[in-house]
Amino acid sequence: MRLEAITWDRLGDLLADRLLDLEPADGSAWPRVAFDGAPAARPGDLADRVSAALRIRGRPSLVVGTEGFLRPASLRLEYGRQDVESYYSGWHDTGALWREVFDPLGPGGDGRVLPDLRDPATDRATRSAYVHVPPGGALLLHGPFLLHQWFPLDLSVHLVLGPGALRRRTPEAEHWTLPAFDRYEEESDPSGAADVLVRADDPRHPAWSG
Repeated sequence: MRLEAITWDRLGDLLADRLLDLEPADGSAWPRVAFDGAPAARPGDLADRVSAALRIRGRPSLVVGTEGFLRPASLRLEYGRQDVESYYSGWHDTGALWREVFDPLGPGGDGRVLPDLRDPATDRATRSAYVHVPPGGALLLHGPFLLHQWFPLDLSVHLVLGPGALRRRTPEAEHWTLPAFDRYEEESDPSGAADVLVRADDPRHPAWSG
């Protein structure tokens, strides 16, 4: 796959323009986009850029991070604070994401979305208010391991880091998570499955294909 150099601002503009013409395949009134990547790749930053670019173009959007849908610590840390299997498959409350985000933005949905459920720092409910996403507004979901969840996505963007860059840009205290990303690459091939691939080894000089 050939990757081309690009700036983050230009990439945000190109993705926003692409979303303006995106028609959900299942008849939903809301295009749903995933920005998939390890925390070290900062997929939320790109989601925010696209949201800002859409705002300039008069199109509403809602940025949702999966870190706001962590399962309670008593469940996700049941097998210890550094259990790779739990981190890979059990930290995020995918049922809540379906119920509070994807179902309201699916065919026949009402657009009433809960943007987050649990504060990752305090492990308490955020008690955030529901947000109404008007028809045509885009969901910009960001987080790790999104492309093996069978979410109804209309566009997927995968931010990839090479093994060296991933290790270098992940805080040392979180190096125990690295095997989970190796497993994700082996089992789900997100680089091949995504509609748009962004190489972010050098955060100043990304490259993309899409």
